[in-house]
Amino acid sequence: MSLEKISLFVDLTESELEAISRLAVTRSFQKNTLVLCEGEQSDSMYVVLSGKVKVFLSDEDGKEVTLNLQGKGEYFGELALLDEAPRSASVMTVEDTQLTVISKKAFDQCMSHNPDIALKVIRGLARRLRELTENVRSLALMDVYGRVARALLELAEDRDGKKMIVQRLTQRDIASMVGASREMVSRILRDLTEGGYITIKRKVITIHERLPTAW
Repeated sequence: MSLEKISLFVDLTESELEAISRLAVTRSFQKNTLVLCEGEQSDSMYVVLSGKVKVFLSDEDGKEVTLNLQGKGEYFGELALLDEAPRSASVMTVEDTQLTVISKKAFDQCMSHNPDIALKVIRGLARRLRELTENVRSLALMDVYGRVARALLELAEDRDGKKMIVQRLTQRDIASMVGASREMVSRILRDLTEGGYITIKRKVITIHERLPTAW
């Protein structure tokens, strides 16, 4: 996986990508390893080369809300390149994962020789902000079914002409992502299965038909 395939760096030139790549390091993490902890001080951005991570928030009682699941080619922690604020969320691996790590010091050094990189990265952050705005809109304006349907469609990948969710999510995982109870998510998935819209086999979800706009 090369950096030019990462959406944050898609506008960079070949020489700019080479400058960043020279300063990046690769690390491997076992499943269920806490990579970042909410509230801690950290100064690096991470790109997923292989595996998968969960971005989440938690409270003192251990209750979690999953913000995102990220796989190969996605990134997290990018705000650390631009400020020194504590981490706003925690990140844990959900399977064995390999990450490219870009420190703020290395990125600043790169920008000192390639100042155009800063503007291009800010544009990438703007794209991410628009995505987050849509997520907030979903939580605020959609009912539980609408949030589940949107999550399924966003997680689905094209595999052999079919839309499939291969992350092997549990009902609790989906409930945490959409801000609903596991029981409600279970009922919606059962209804979609009985209606022929989806099938679930070994936790892999296949979407067969366009999901209804309401339930």
